[in-house]
Amino acid sequence: MKPEEFNKAVEKGELASLYLLYGDEPYLVERAVKKLLDRAVDPGFRDFNLDVFYGNECKGEEVFSAAQTLPMFADRRVVLVKKGGDLSAHAMEVLLPYLQDPSPGTCLILQAEKVDGRKKFYADFKKRGEAVEFKRPYENQLGPYVRDEVRAAGKKIEPAAAELLAYLVGNNLQELVSQIEKLCTYCGKKETVAVADVKAIVSDTKVESVFEFTDALGSKELPRALKMLTALLQDGEAPLRVLGAVARHYRQLWQVRELLDRKVPQSELAKASGINPYFLNKVTAQARNYTVGELKRIFERMLELDLAFKSGGLEEPLFERFVMDACRR
Repeated sequence: MKPEEFNKAVEKGELASLYLLYGDEPYLVERAVKKLLDRAVDPGFRDFNLDVFYGNECKGEEVFSAAQTLPMFADRRVVLVKKGGDLSAHAMEVLLPYLQDPSPGTCLILQAEKVDGRKKFYADFKKRGEAVEFKRPYENQLGPYVRDEVRAAGKKIEPAAAELLAYLVGNNLQELVSQIEKLCTYCGKKETVAVADVKAIVSDTKVESVFEFTDALGSKELPRALKMLTALLQDGEAPLRVLGAVARHYRQLWQVRELLDRKVPQSELAKASGINPYFLNKVTAQARNYTVGELKRIFERMLELDLAFKSGGLEEPLFERFVMDACRR
């Protein structure tokens, strides 16, 4: 089942007995669980009809027992297993028979980041229940995602404003939704969110500093890049998050660099690259600062940096060395 189909079914009240909600985008998974709970269990009776377990801690017997318990003062009860991909082998063995004959008055939900589909328990769960995977959106899907979220909040947003917000924040959906909420509040009765509104809101966050940092890197402005990096790290910005924004920016530069090498006309660059025209001139100018070979080496260095950060390496000096390499002329 696709996320859109899941949303429509839940809105109609067409609920299944078994749900596996998983994926690499925790915000979307969490939101799907909340939507399902809101529809399946009356808030006034959740003390009676909602049991929450954690897959890395729970016993299969207690989940089985809760799932077989009849609902009280309601037509349905919910058993939610968070970290559902971490169930022990014994717990899966105990719960496997339940999948063959789930209680019609219970909605059993497994919430997970990832599951091993090779294991019989998860394979059977997908076969007999509804499995919905929530993937982190690709960069070219962020603009439409922003527009959908703004529309759900009762407003419209200019395409360039949606792309600007997506570009500044990246694919951290929790942060993106937070910024959209601020935007809608900031705009008040104004129906359409404009580029100026995005700049007004984002300028007060660390996000703009990250944007300025990637801009300095792409322009090979070493002094400004080092200054921005120091400010970001001193302000408590997570090095891995900054590195993610850098990687996103360099992916765009590499994409445009290859298009330039293929002699794609300037008039067709926006369509071929999927980059909003609002940003394209700056990205194109920065792409001319690099060869494909240089960009490949930068990505190799970013991979080394990512591994070093995760291994406990000294973050600031390592990042500074990367900046100096990337800005080499």
